[in-house]
Amino acid sequence: DSAEALASVVFENTERCNPKCLRILLENISGLTIDADFTVELIPEINVAVASFIKNIDTKEFVEKCSQHKRVREFNMTARLLESTQSIKAENLPESISSDYLTVYFESPRNGGGPVADVQLFPEENSAIITFCDHKGNS
Repeated sequence: DSAEALASVVFENTERCNPKCLRILLENISGLTIDADFTVELIPEINVAVASFIKNIDTKEFVEKCSQHKRVREFNMTARLLESTQSIKAENLPESISSDYLTVYFESPRNGGGPVADVQLFPEENSAIITFCDHKGNS
């Protein structure tokens, strides 16, 4: 199952390291190539980045390497494994979206989904929180 195989590492306190620098730093530490072997998603609102590994690596060993790396420490960043979650946030949704549509969409195996327990719509933000019955359907 591809959703299970994708391992992710969270980097916190990323504000002192610009996005391009962070990508190069992660390539240097991992020995892997951005886009081919892993992707990086930035969440600037909370000074966090998430590296998701397409290539199979020992993420615990990678987190340990990051914690000991001179540049990571200079930037005061921390690295940890991304824990499984049962909820995701969908953003930039059309105003007319319904909770029924989102339920059916996220339950579709073609979209990497699984059984949905709950959908909370936030029309003022054009977003929703989708809660799955188990953490396998949150790719």
